[in-house]
Amino acid sequence: MISQPSRQCTVQLQALPSRIRQVRRIVSAQLRYWQLDPLIDQAALGVTELLTNVHRHAQPDKTCTVDIKLLLDRLTVAVHDHDPRLPTVKEADPLDMCGRGLALIQAVSESWGVRPEGDAGKVIWFTLPAPSTAAPPRHRLYGAMTDGPFSLGPLTHGSFADGPVGGILAVAGEREHTAARSAVVG
Repeated sequence: MISQPSRQCTVQLQALPSRIRQVRRIVSAQLRYWQLDPLIDQAALGVTELLTNVHRHAQPDKTCTVDIKLLLDRLTVAVHDHDPRLPTVKEADPLDMCGRGLALIQAVSESWGVRPEGDAGKVIWFTLPAPSTAAPPRHRLYGAMTDGPFSLGPLTHGSFADGPVGGILAVAGEREHTAARSAVVG
């Protein structure tokens, strides 16, 4: 039996350096809103590493979707891209400047994995244990936040089950999804 409903935040983006920074801020803000502050550093690091892999390696395009979901005592962060090639954990030399992303994910997460989706690409995910003190969603009315630090830009779309992020005009805590919109690129 589920004693607490799940909470979810989904953002679609082009994995470009400026967008990666924005999604990192969105993840941090969403976790703060869900009162999961102890998970912010690990989740932000993990999503940054996964999006950097999409930026560097994904083909044919850099379009991807980030999905963070809290269900009971588990936070799952997943990134879906359109490249069907599966990543591998590499043993980086001490002087290498890159090649440690999945090893970092493995080190900071409770579990992680890759789910192939055929020609549609793949999903790379990791989980973090959520503190048992996470509060249920606050029921507040949020207006459009089109010029704040969590704006995604005009070509990015997102839907949020509850939370303070980008262009939402809904009562947080309800399961209504509203696309994010903004003209600010940060």
